[in-house]
Amino acid sequence: MVRVIALGFALGAAWLQTLAELPEFRWLWGLPLLTLLVAWLPEPGRWRWLRPLAWLFLAAYLGFFYAAWRADLRLADALAANWQGRDVQLQGRLIGLPEATPRGQRFVFQVQQVLTPAAQVPGRVVLNQYAIDAATPPAPLHGGDCLRLTARLAQPHGSINPSGFDYEAWLLERGIRATGHLIGEAAPAAGCSGFPRAALDRTREALRAHLQTALAEQAYAGVAVALAVGDQNAIPDAQWTLFRHTGVTHLMSISGLHVTLFSALAYWLVQFGWRRAPPLAVRLPAQKAGALFGLTAAAGYVALAGFGIPAQRTLFMLAAAALMLWLDRAGSASRVLAGALLAVVVLDPWAALSPGFWLSFAAVAALLFAGQGRMGQPASWRSWLSAQWAVSLALLPALLLIFHEVSLVSPIANAFAIPLISWLAVPLVLLAAVLPWAWLASLAHGVIAVVMQGLTWLDALPQPIWHGAEPNAWAVLLALLGAAMLTLPRGLPARWLGLLLLLPLLFPRLDRPGPGELRLDVLDVGQGLAIVVRTTGHVLVFDAGPRYASGVDAGARVVAPYLYAQGIHRVDGLIVSHDDTDHSGGALSLSASHRPDWMLASFAALPTDWVSPQGQAVLRHVPKTRPCLVGQRWMWDGVQFELLHPTTGHYRNRHYRDNDRGCVLRIESAYGSVLIPADIERLGELSLLERLPARLHADVLLAPHHGSGTSSMPAFLAAVQPRWVVIPVGHRNRFGHPKPEVLRRYLASGATVLRTDRDGAVSVRLGVAGAHLIAARETQRRYWH
Repeated sequence: MVRVIALGFALGAAWLQTLAELPEFRWLWGLPLLTLLVAWLPEPGRWRWLRPLAWLFLAAYLGFFYAAWRADLRLADALAANWQGRDVQLQGRLIGLPEATPRGQRFVFQVQQVLTPAAQVPGRVVLNQYAIDAATPPAPLHGGDCLRLTARLAQPHGSINPSGFDYEAWLLERGIRATGHLIGEAAPAAGCSGFPRAALDRTREALRAHLQTALAEQAYAGVAVALAVGDQNAIPDAQWTLFRHTGVTHLMSISGLHVTLFSALAYWLVQFGWRRAPPLAVRLPAQKAGALFGLTAAAGYVALAGFGIPAQRTLFMLAAAALMLWLDRAGSASRVLAGALLAVVVLDPWAALSPGFWLSFAAVAALLFAGQGRMGQPASWRSWLSAQWAVSLALLPALLLIFHEVSLVSPIANAFAIPLISWLAVPLVLLAAVLPWAWLASLAHGVIAVVMQGLTWLDALPQPIWHGAEPNAWAVLLALLGAAMLTLPRGLPARWLGLLLLLPLLFPRLDRPGPGELRLDVLDVGQGLAIVVRTTGHVLVFDAGPRYASGVDAGARVVAPYLYAQGIHRVDGLIVSHDDTDHSGGALSLSASHRPDWMLASFAALPTDWVSPQGQAVLRHVPKTRPCLVGQRWMWDGVQFELLHPTTGHYRNRHYRDNDRGCVLRIESAYGSVLIPADIERLGELSLLERLPARLHADVLLAPHHGSGTSSMPAFLAAVQPRWVVIPVGHRNRFGHPKPEVLRRYLASGATVLRTDRDGAVSVRLGVAGAHLIAARETQRRYWH
């Protein structure tokens, strides 16, 4: 029954995370009724299936309202709206390890005292400290520091895109209820509580520094630090890409696998020694001693990881197994798994928001299913291959649903990486972190380097990774059933039908516009622009979003994942409107991942010394890039595309800024039209009004220059006469876009205004069913948004 209760409780808590609003607690009156129903049900007999079903519903009901209660408490710990953007003085402790950023450092701050009168500040916030300039970095801060500081805070906010990462959910699970930055320097303070955690953080930082010194400039020092103390910030993006392509991301930090194997090693060593010490074995059985020391070792390793949520889940699972052994309760592995599942959800009701939750429990469940004789009794190496087969099949639906990609070389990569990393690199790294011998760190780095070389060879294969479209719920359920059928013992009839059940997952039905219809998605990339335009058989990307301060760009983080989720592996064309990093920052990544057949860019016609280093890199990567010019036209599937701007004269005139010589695209279908003026300002608008006033009319207008005060002149709006205006703009951006007077102008024209900072990604659909604009923040709304 524990398995039924754990499953029901977890499903109830997970269901809550799909709601747009928290439920009213008056519905709790149903709980006693369900309890009475369960008590009233007859003992096992003809209707014996009713009792487990009733327990499942009761547990789900409990899990649902338990998660709702916890969510209500967490949402109450919030930054008051009237304190956004205002300076508050705080005292508290820096928890975890500070993270170096290109502009300074970032850290999690536990607020213990609010010194500004009447200020309402949550208990945990993330703060950035920015350098005054490149030559003056901020004073270094350390884990466990007790600080007094002044911060400017904002409520949690992240981009919302279809199939995209939910940053606000990520913050909620970690109890972080505000973000912000320091004003001035933080000062040391006294009287902070939480010394044990502070001592742990200082220990972790000391171990990190010791390893960094021992490995100096070694290529994989960041991986060694991640394996020792769970700090992944020093691993370069290129290495993360390699791990993702080869399916070993879970191995390159303190993962559940490492915690389990480290615990198993401690268990085996203690049990081995305990059996050879009769006085000890008489007082306490070797198995129980091994379980105690194994659990202690696991807890210590999880502490080194800073009690990261994925490592905590494994610790709960090991604790459940150790408890059953200590209580002399004979329990199956599935009962232990169910107990761990229940413990994880009770302590972390938001676990369902984390991909690691689903992947870790799915992997363990698959191993248990494959190991219970259902796949025969093969030799050891065949058993290993069977386990890899079962895990790969079980994770396939989750990987496609969450990440829209599957590593085709993952089974091979994990076959050699797991033993080398978990059994060799991890113990060596831990020894190197606590012992003064530098050769240990070098030896551990050598093992990691061997693994990396193997991964590099696998990544060099023609197609190490396969990208699939996001499947629907029915495809995922059928695929799970198919995976279970394929792991049944050989010889069972109809086992091969499992392959048919995988087909809807591998070849989903794609949502494409019909002939003559147009779909345009304005993605939420912050302060920048990225638009995906689709007809029946063609795809165009207009601008690829910004390059962020962290060094990553929207092309890799937002646009490419969205395209993969839609089943798009290649684009027909890419237009980069002008040479500003908020529009061209993601072009290099996108052209590498989706290989456009052609590219247009306004800066392709400019002298090299007029083009930024970012723009020059794009032109080098796509050497056949042509400049945008008025009069360029093409027809795709009954939809007309036409460039209205710039002219050849704009390229020769130095008085024109990059914004005003940017590409302006008009798209017209039988069901409506769209005008995309990029970042043109007053001069660009005047040029269009003088040359092509009749061609400016459009049903949907993308706000010029993000709604700046130097754009959207009354005469320009009068010529366009839009029914809808979409403003691509960053949340609380430093430019103050859109300007209030421009907003008033849009509204006075009678247009409906949508903004990506408030509405998330905006999907424009022009087709037989009419014209529809869909806001992602509305369709994907959750109670924490």
